[in-house]
Amino acid sequence: MLCQKTRYALKALLELAALPAGATMSSAAISARRAIPVKYLEAILVELKRDGLVRGQRGRTGGYRLARSAKRISFGVVVRLMEGPLALLPCLSGTRNRRCADCVDGRACELKKRFRAVRDSTAAILDEWTLADARAKAGPPGNHRRAPAANKVRRRSSVKASSIREDAAEGKGAAEEKSGGAIQNRIDDGDTFGR
Repeated sequence: MLCQKTRYALKALLELAALPAGATMSSAAISARRAIPVKYLEAILVELKRDGLVRGQRGRTGGYRLARSAKRISFGVVVRLMEGPLALLPCLSGTRNRRCADCVDGRACELKKRFRAVRDSTAAILDEWTLADARAKAGPPGNHRRAPAANKVRRRSSVKASSIREDAAEGKGAAEEKSGGAIQNRIDDGDTFGR
């Protein structure tokens, strides 16, 4: 099961993947749009910056953006950075391989074969699926579930490149909410993983 930190990291990266080239978004804006506690999000963004997935820009026009194309950031990379190895057994890890504590003979282990298949399948799926793929399935920005109005942080300058685009996305999201949620493209609770 993915920890909350990994889910928040993926949600923040998906929000940044939706930005036009060269645009930045503040951590407060990401927090409000994705219902992520801002202090926790800031710590995650620092880690993603250290690992080379995002770039931060200080100052009035500052914020965060992807450090490379959304086509080049796979879910597998993000999950490994946040969670560690994908393998369920320590003897199957590609990066932190070590013998299981209760193992008598690793070559004859019945568990190893099955769990290697699980690890290989999981890695293949997560490494193939990119932020760009997820954004293409999600539709235009603003179609994900928003934070309740009481928790939103309103900042006019949160998306620096185009306040018109931001206002249009907010208007579209409100119209969809009023229409009974006919369009529901959610990027949460693992919806992006099995599809």
